[in-house]
Amino acid sequence: MIPSNAALRTSQIFQRPMTVGSLTVENRIVMAPMTREFSPGGVPGTDVAQYYARRAAGGVGLIITEGTYIDHPSAGDSDRVPRFHGEKALAAWEHVAAEVHRAGGKILPQLWHVGMVRPAGAPPFPEAVPMGPSGIGLDGSRSGKAMTQDDVDAVVGAYAAAAGTAERLGFDGIELHAGHGYLIDQFLWAHTNHRSDRYGGDLASRARFAAEVVAACRKAVAPDFPIVFRFSQWKADNYGARLAETPEQLEAILTPLVEAGVDAFHASTRRYWLPEFDGSDLNMAGWAKKLTGKPTITVGSVGLSEDVIATQQGGKDARVASIEKLLDRLERDEFDLVAVGRALLADPEWVQKILAGHIDALVPHTFEQLGVLR
Repeated sequence: MIPSNAALRTSQIFQRPMTVGSLTVENRIVMAPMTREFSPGGVPGTDVAQYYARRAAGGVGLIITEGTYIDHPSAGDSDRVPRFHGEKALAAWEHVAAEVHRAGGKILPQLWHVGMVRPAGAPPFPEAVPMGPSGIGLDGSRSGKAMTQDDVDAVVGAYAAAAGTAERLGFDGIELHAGHGYLIDQFLWAHTNHRSDRYGGDLASRARFAAEVVAACRKAVAPDFPIVFRFSQWKADNYGARLAETPEQLEAILTPLVEAGVDAFHASTRRYWLPEFDGSDLNMAGWAKKLTGKPTITVGSVGLSEDVIATQQGGKDARVASIEKLLDRLERDEFDLVAVGRALLADPEWVQKILAGHIDALVPHTFEQLGVLR
């Protein structure tokens, strides 16, 4: 069968290799990180390996895993979210990476510390005290501990150890989760960072903790081992929150991260097609690329009619939507890679169907399939 013009264009745009450091991705499609809480005791089982390998076999160029807790007592808030430490968990993650590679894909673990999102007494370590830059939760309550310098050093060291472990286990890079109101983001956001020391104050100072995490990870791995930094304006339960009101403010945040060793930025938005700042149609990933010159990943309701928040809060099903405007932006290099989340959760063959032009065969995303996504 001769492919249609639309299918041929889709294939030509998506099927371009992309290289970041030692990582070469065979196409421009990334599986977005999606927390599912399917790892009892923090250990990903064979079902998790099969879950990721199936998407790799389905044509996904790069897989970013669900968030994995670094080795710090207060890093997590669930005993079913995978950990990136401990003999059993690491052996399981090594198996996951091998299975993805066997299926022809590339894979990065997303490294995660939830900070003040953690309720007191939550698993996996109930005795651990929630902590953040100022002990302030996303709702403004003072419900935890303001981190001391010793705390900062311990968390930075845990991120670095996880980065080195990822390289040792055969992963193709790492992603640092610095969005959605979790620990690194809590330092970046003025609402949760009231510090008066070198980690608080202006935008560059609030970015210092993130830069120290990046620099420590960079030191722990090979110079060409990719470090991806995921950030967002919005936070859990505060979708109007903003780190930066202008491109200049965003540049002040991202520049120290580039200097510390970030290789690519993953700009988390709810709808990829929305402009980020007045006076330009660039989205957040487009601005990050323009301001830093680094490759960027866009994400946000790709291929779907409803964003994740509308699906969660309203119980709405998301219909299959056109990707023509996405292709236009990718073709003009506004960003470099496209992360697909819920569409791939619903349909492991999404990539193959898109590239073949079989839009009518795509599986719609339903509310029941959403599970737990953070």
